[in-house]
Amino acid sequence: MDNLPLLRDIHLPDGNVSIFPLAFGWWGLLCSLLGLYVLYLIIKIVWRQSAKIYARRILLSLKGDTGLASAVKLSEIMRRACVRKYPDAVAKSGKEWIAFLNSKSKLKLSGTAAILLQNAPFMIKPEYKPEDMQIVWNYCYEWIGENL
Repeated sequence: MDNLPLLRDIHLPDGNVSIFPLAFGWWGLLCSLLGLYVLYLIIKIVWRQSAKIYARRILLSLKGDTGLASAVKLSEIMRRACVRKYPDAVAKSGKEWIAFLNSKSKLKLSGTAAILLQNAPFMIKPEYKPEDMQIVWNYCYEWIGENL
């Protein structure tokens, strides 16, 4: 029995063959990769925001306190915030430290308030007014909001 004449001819595509429509597996892989990328972006945003929230929560616990211990804590918080974003700036001290902080903020710190933030960990007998402490607190709160 000769079946050869009953077979149809082979029809080739007309040249407009594209990669789409893809099989379901490829669509699943593309959706998974896109989902992982979106998850990565969300985690990155939450991680960045969590540092700001944590630092501001500590600052809020110090609001209104005018003691030297609070000034020392504010100085420490600013150093810790810089470790996160500007690791090379932590080694700065004195006027160079204040100049660096001022360069990264719209609000500028000067006068007795700047001396208080700069020297608080080393002061034995503090010589500042409660208003200076409030200025330093406001500066720290704004700086962290802008930089973290």
